[in-house]
Amino acid sequence: MTGSPWWSPGRHADRRPALILRNRILAAFRAWFADRDFVEAEAACLQVSPGNEAHLSAFATEAVGASGARTPLYLHTSPEFACKKLLAAGETRLFSVARVFRNRERGPLHHPEFTMLEWYRAGAPYTALMADCADLLAGAAEIAGARRFTFRDRETDPFAEPERLTLAAAFDRFAGIDLLASVAPGGGTDREALAGLRVAADDTWADLFSRVLVARVEPHLGLGRPTILCEYPVSEAALARPAPHDPRVAERFELYACGVELANAFGELTDPAEQRRRFEAEMDEKQRVYGERYPIDDDFLAALAAMPEASGIALGFDRLAMLACGATRIEDVIWTPVAETRP
Repeated sequence: MTGSPWWSPGRHADRRPALILRNRILAAFRAWFADRDFVEAEAACLQVSPGNEAHLSAFATEAVGASGARTPLYLHTSPEFACKKLLAAGETRLFSVARVFRNRERGPLHHPEFTMLEWYRAGAPYTALMADCADLLAGAAEIAGARRFTFRDRETDPFAEPERLTLAAAFDRFAGIDLLASVAPGGGTDREALAGLRVAADDTWADLFSRVLVARVEPHLGLGRPTILCEYPVSEAALARPAPHDPRVAERFELYACGVELANAFGELTDPAEQRRRFEAEMDEKQRVYGERYPIDDDFLAALAAMPEASGIALGFDRLAMLACGATRIEDVIWTPVAETRP
């Protein structure tokens, strides 16, 4: 932030209309879920593991027992583990409006503490979440009285049916790359098959994939109408199950509007052994890149074995509120932004 602090009366008066609109959108979303028999759950922020994605950085703390014994804990980067434990416990439709925390992240679209809206449908295909996304985008726009979403001169019609675009089609259309030629049926990847890219000696296939996605694909997504980018390579599946029609890809999609990523969804993986393997591989990569790793939540893996087939999604609520309000920075729709820290 620049200029006056967020709490100065003049600055607050400028921000207040967007903040009130944010509240109205959130209230409408809660009503939308209630009308569809979803239960709202509050996930504990303190967890034994913050999540096991290589490039997500957490805030660490510790619990001090009566004896003085200290146990490491983390502020969660997502309520996902807690919500899936509730699915294992027997909930079938649930949502969570969660404060989540991510270190090393601050900018126009990122904030160290933000609001994540997650919801889960037991027994439903992940395509059901695509329909949910279309409804919520239109609902946010209706509450805001916005016919268009705009961000950095990019526009989208939030009432339009989202385009469904596979990663393979997107890489071909926007980067001229045959993505699946670099992915084996078992999920293995071939860095050399991503031809025509500038490659450093220590670049992995995942590095090249991310570089193309961010620089050459994402800027074209969600223009004119929202985009659902689906069928990620299975090596980028995170917690998603493989797609039944092609073992090279997973049941994962992301929602975009105005080139901004809004949500990340999975047809949920329920194989604890495969999930452990993925977590360990992610933590090996985190160790390689950042020199640290996070613990694996064994309790979560135990719950995963009891979890029903389900689909789940995480939506960055502040980003959606920002687009609906016509704001240019995520901090414009956060009531009390985190204090500035050194770069």
